[in-house]
Formats: sequence, structure tokens, C-alpha cells
Amino acid sequence: MQNRQIHLDNRPKGEASASNFKLVTAETPALADGQVLVRHHFLSLDPYMRGRMNESKSYAQPQPLGQVMQGGTVGEVVESRSPKFAAGDKVVGMGGWQEYSVVDADQVGMLRKVDTTHVPLSHYLGAVGMPGVTAWYGLVKIIDPKPGQTVMVSAASGAVGTAFGALAKARGCRVVGIAGGPDKCKYVVEEIGFDACIDYRGKDAYALSKEIAQAAPDGVDGLFENVGGVCLDAVMLRMNAFARIALCGMIAGYDGQPVPMTYPQLLLVNRVRLEGFIVSEHMEVWPQALQELGQLVGSGKFRPRESVAQGLESAPEAFLGLLKGRNFGKQLVKLV
Repeated sequence: MQNRQIHLDNRPKGEASASNFKLVTAETPALADGQVLVRHHFLSLDPYMRGRMNESKSYAQPQPLGQVMQGGTVGEVVESRSPKFAAGDKVVGMGGWQEYSVVDADQVGMLRKVDTTHVPLSHYLGAVGMPGVTAWYGLVKIIDPKPGQTVMVSAASGAVGTAFGALAKARGCRVVGIAGGPDKCKYVVEEIGFDACIDYRGKDAYALSKEIAQAAPDGVDGLFENVGGVCLDAVMLRMNAFARIALCGMIAGYDGQPVPMTYPQLLLVNRVRLEGFIVSEHMEVWPQALQELGQLVGSGKFRPRESVAQGLESAPEAFLGLLKGRNFGKQLVKLV
């Protein structure tokens, strides 16, 4: 069977571009015992993939050249030679940027059956998947807020930011977001339930900080940081004593440029605890986190938005758009 794939063809010099990728057609191999063939319905595009395109040291192994771009997928088992899966099972895995994948069903964590009765299949790549668990871990295990405390998140309208907001509101927090543009700010306040959201566009740290002071009059007790740079500087100026920062992303630095920090002394002045984390190193919390996220989405309390590009060949441009903030909510590519 023919299987179209997108490979990383060459590494970016500075900013990533469509010419870094290559569309190829391969044959799907015949199944061996214990293997399943999965037809991907959606593939996930995530900011962390930009770091893996570089050869430099990062928390994840670099993406190998001349191989399928790695990433999360959801789809359906079309053929199975494993007792664990049957044709028709809906599954989530790491199938990468391709239409089909052959998966060894005995490898732990490679493929998981999901129930699409109350939660749409695509949400298992966003709110009820890795981004949702990322938000859960940063909030619950690092920030650990008390009811009534104020927490903030940058990239508030994205897959991680919206899940963070929904989870924090469920814990009785005041939630303030930072996002790019009035539409995104309006969405997180009106549909996700944030208390306030600040548009960072065209503002320096000082101007942004003045708006944070109005949105968070009692100061900031916890920050979930996805961006770095000006956003982080602005929040640092409003931090309370003993505040916590869950550092999850530095999208401001994904093109290899340094990301300066203007007020590092405030970490000391305010005795701030800052902890970077990678959600794949905390698999023990996934079942608990996914259960809560699944209930929030299944009950309709949390309605995540998705940006959906059509067809495998649209993946590179959609990915580059994500890095520029052109997406609204979780960025997916629909293959079926």
C-alpha cells in the first residue's frame, strides 16, 4: 500500500522554512506477528518539533534527517496481527507525519486505545492528550495554587494555554492570559472562562506589566511560561513573594537566538521557584491528568478550539504558521 510521508530533508539555518521538508511516497511493509497497521486521521503539530529540527543539544533527540517527521497521531487500526488491537479500534500514538504507520503493539506506550463516545478523536492530540497533560503537570505539580490565588499563562489561546485555564478555573483560581490579538483574548475570556487576557502585540515589558497590574491587582502567584522574552519579563515585575514558575516552552528562542532575561534579580527578591519540565518524563501522572481532562471535555465544561489544515502536504506550512502564532487553538492536520 502506498504511504505518503513528510521527511526532514535538511536542518534550518535560523528560521525554519518549507524547503526543510520533503514529501515522499513509500510502501507500507507487510505486518509481522504482534504488529498493527494504523491509518492516521489527524496528526499533531506542536512547538517542541521546532527544537528537534536543530542538531544542537536539547531535551529531545534531534529529528533524524531523511526520516519521517516524528509527532503525535490519532487514527484507526485497519489491520492487526496482535491480540491487543482489532480492526476498527480508534488509537492514539506517535505515528509521525505520514498517512499510515506500522506499530509494534507489544512496545509499551506506543499505541493506546481511546473512547470517542464523548470525546472527539482529534481532542486526544490536544486537550485530552500531551498538551492537556502538560498544562495539568505544570499547574498541579509545580505551581500547586491555593483557591483564590492568581495564575498566568502565556500563549493562552493555544492547546496548552486553554487547558491550563480550564484546569485552574476548576481549582478556584483567578486566571489571566497573555495572547496575540484581540480575537484570541476575547475567546479565552468568553469561552474558556479566563478572568482577563492581555494582548502582548506591539508592547514592551513595561507597558505589558502595567496591564498585568490591572488584570492581577493582587499580584501573580504562579506563571505557566510558554514563550519567554518580553512576556516573561513583564510577569516577573508583578510576581508575589514565593511565586512559582512552571517553565514549559521558550518559543521566543526556537530560531536559535538568545532569549535575554531583563530582571533575573527578581527571582531572588521574590524567592521565586522556577522549574523547567518535560511532560514525557512524568508518565506516572498521565492517567490521572487524562481522566480529569476527559471529564472536562466530555461534560462540555471545556470546549477547546482547533485549527485544522487539510491533507498531508499542508503540514509544513501549517507548522510554520504555528510558530508565528497564526493558529487558533490546537493545530492539526486532517488526513482522512
